[in-house]
Amino acid sequence: MFAYIRGRLDYKNNDFLIVESNGVGYRIFTSLSTIAGIGEVGGEVKVYTYLYVREDNISLYGFVNQEELNVFELLISVSGVGPKAAISVLSAISPSRFSLAVITDDIKTLTKAQGIGKKIAQRIILELKDKINKEQLTSNIGIEADIGTSGGDDSKVSEAISALMVLGYTPAEANKAVSAVYTEDMDIETIIKNALKGLARP
Repeated sequence: MFAYIRGRLDYKNNDFLIVESNGVGYRIFTSLSTIAGIGEVGGEVKVYTYLYVREDNISLYGFVNQEELNVFELLISVSGVGPKAAISVLSAISPSRFSLAVITDDIKTLTKAQGIGKKIAQRIILELKDKINKEQLTSNIGIEADIGTSGGDDSKVSEAISALMVLGYTPAEANKAVSAVYTEDMDIETIIKNALKGLARP
């Protein structure tokens, strides 16, 4: 119903925002990361929104960028994960870290979110791993890598390097780490895990 709402930020706390637009105040539930990045009360803001409708509940959720909204929509598509749990995940980790956690089976990172236990984390990975593809991962970090177009080994190497850059490593560091561990028989998850082990060594 609403793609986004642009207006004046009237109020914010740890759970929601109130944005006034054309004389209407919209109460928008959101993540801690959006609260931190939305700006000061009184300023103009743009919030990407999702209208959640159930028989006993109509609520508006919103985020400071499209990436957070995309992950929110993915999360609530998982069986047993509602909006509150999705908000908890987005409050604990960034969209790019979430994508990386899913493709590398990183249950520990997902369970950092309040209310997300091991079983739910496993279900998130199981149901979303095929949906979070390399295009989504690289778009989250703004890398113009030609991943998936050439296929084969170059694709796996490029994707692994991009994933390491999500974690803050420089292109040179990521390239060196991947090159040190890569063999043709490795899948992308194994490349990333082994490269991270190498980077963790003193």
